[in-house]
Amino acid sequence: MELFDTHCHIQSAGLGKGERTTRELWAKDDHVTINDLVERAHEAGVTRMMCVGCDIADSELAIDCANGRDGLFASIGIHPHEAQHVAGKPEQKLAFAALANAPKVVAVGECGLDYYYTHSPRAAQLEILKFQLDLALEHGLPLIFHVREAFDDFWQLFDNYPSGSIRGVLHSFTDSLENMQRAVASGLYIGVNGIATFVKEEEKRVMYRTIPLNSLLLETDAPFLTPTPYRGNINEPKHIRTIAEFLESIRSESQNDIAEATTRNARALFSV
Repeated sequence: MELFDTHCHIQSAGLGKGERTTRELWAKDDHVTINDLVERAHEAGVTRMMCVGCDIADSELAIDCANGRDGLFASIGIHPHEAQHVAGKPEQKLAFAALANAPKVVAVGECGLDYYYTHSPRAAQLEILKFQLDLALEHGLPLIFHVREAFDDFWQLFDNYPSGSIRGVLHSFTDSLENMQRAVASGLYIGVNGIATFVKEEEKRVMYRTIPLNSLLLETDAPFLTPTPYRGNINEPKHIRTIAEFLESIRSESQNDIAEATTRNARALFSV
């Protein structure tokens, strides 16, 4: 069985640098290293991992992490929380855009809109999302989207682009059945992580049960969102197997079928 963690932030593990909230969580384990995380993932059958950047420096770390490690890839992104630091700053945009040419960069993101926290003004978030959409299209890359309580604006921007031109995944999807179905109809994949193992609402469980298998991706968002029964511990890519086991328990497919399909989906989306 081969599994693919399509969204993790292991690039700052043990380094004391990178995106602030991520590095602070990794720092709670003084002994963790990237190589340890990768080794434990391989032991659990997780043979491929996507290191996802959240700002310019964090994206550079993701590239460094992927380089020289088989089965690791990088996505460069400006998270909506970080949009205010790049919006209206051409020199910052140029520095970020240059990263798209780096080795092992196979996607753009984590990018999108977050109206739950609004750490960056909505106008800045929209500007930087459009910037990253255009960059991805310029380089023929898929996108990793973070959309939280902002689907009305997301779809409005998404629909401004030609049908079928945008490839990508809705990361950490927890929204409605309706938005899941619209995403699938638009050719997007749905990223499922540890949240699925502890949601209480039946409508959410129905949504997770009904994501078409050919539109499903697995992710951990490590070090965040540790799945049940490991809540309270720092999350790791090895827990992709736990998420696959959970989905087997609520869906009609076997764990092997889920692993095979989601790995195939990920390799197709990211061309790896």
